[in-house]
Amino acid sequence: MKTIEFLGQQCIELSRGELTLLVTQSVGPRVLSLTVAGSPNLFAQLPDTTFECPGSGDFHVYGGHRLWHAPEEPARTYLPDDQPVEAEPLPDGVWIQQPTEAKTGIQKTLKIELLPQANQVRIEHTLINRGAWPVTCAAWAITQMAPGGVAFLPQNTVLWENNPTLPNRHLTLWPYTDINSPAITWGNEIIQVRAAMETGMLKIGFPNPRGWLAYWLDGILFIKRAIFDPQATYFDFGSSSECYCCPQFIELETLSPATTIKPGESIHHIETWEMHIQVPRPEDGNALAAWIEK
Repeated sequence: MKTIEFLGQQCIELSRGELTLLVTQSVGPRVLSLTVAGSPNLFAQLPDTTFECPGSGDFHVYGGHRLWHAPEEPARTYLPDDQPVEAEPLPDGVWIQQPTEAKTGIQKTLKIELLPQANQVRIEHTLINRGAWPVTCAAWAITQMAPGGVAFLPQNTVLWENNPTLPNRHLTLWPYTDINSPAITWGNEIIQVRAAMETGMLKIGFPNPRGWLAYWLDGILFIKRAIFDPQATYFDFGSSSECYCCPQFIELETLSPATTIKPGESIHHIETWEMHIQVPRPEDGNALAAWIEK
């Protein structure tokens, strides 16, 4: 495995074709950099940003992609991950595992593979219960993108076959979200969030049967996909996808169903990423959705 230093961390470099990832080895598990066709890092770079984990010190944000476990509870969710991780090479990627969290008994692993298809990545997120009692949680995959672009959040448009008069969608809004924020463009099929906030923050969550989120930045379209289970229960009022935005970054987030993990058992949550280059800024969200889903 080729290792390099990036943002003060020792990282494993994964490359295939035009795509390069930097996966942390000295902390984590994290993916700190994603570049394609010589682009700047598409991920936010936040090496000095921290916030408090009550009773456990500071959580270092770093930027990029990380795995948390939901629901969000600062004393548990924000546990620092500043210890070295175990890493094993794979034919087309790497498997990394952090030490078990002493306070929760949860151990996180990422299996990262560069796919044969051009500029595509598969990431399997795993939470293992190493403790002595069952834990109810969900795998929460969070990708912090660099600001300056626009996110596209697809909404459910399918009617109930047996009763089309019933509601077919709902949104979750966090208390700090201004529904009149100029960063948000509300659409019947696509909600757009522009990552150009000067102050404040916002967050939107929703069930996502369409199974994708997208972010356009400087001619590159980043798409992340995750399977939605319509029979499952999701945290945050049923949200399988979420988007958080503030001046420093924008997050595309997906969650697994809420699951009770027995001691010695695990849950898995898979995302696939696609990067498309030389894409003009999408002005029509509906047309973009049709192109992504064709």
